[in-house]
Amino acid sequence: MPVPPVVSLVTLGVADVAASSSFYEALGFRRSSASVPGEVSFFHTAGGILAVWGRAELAADSGVAEAGAGAGSVSLAVNVGSRAAVDAALADALAAGARITRTAVATEWGGYNGYFADPDGHLWEVAHNPHWPLDDAGLPQLP
Repeated sequence: MPVPPVVSLVTLGVADVAASSSFYEALGFRRSSASVPGEVSFFHTAGGILAVWGRAELAADSGVAEAGAGAGSVSLAVNVGSRAAVDAALADALAAGARITRTAVATEWGGYNGYFADPDGHLWEVAHNPHWPLDDAGLPQLP
């Protein structure tokens, strides 16, 4: 299957990006220069990437209706090496029983992504981000 067994990004949909960013920095998380102040923050971890993004923006991007702190407030992501790999992974997820919540599209940040929900409704983003090269383990590298 072209869906790699790696969680490369966890995105938390939050009420206040600036406040949440300050909170994670106070805990010792190092913010990446790839962050956009007030819009989205990316944090380095020992594994994948942690992101905080507006709850409404995450719900809209994933193709689900916002429902407070539930649906649309968390997504897991798998970053892959190409647009074709995004399409293949979404097709395999669908064949495995996932529901596609948003087909893959080109993004305003220069990438390509789509979303699927597992049988319990947990959101997964499959993304190609040309600005985050993948390391040998398949994890994206932040600037």
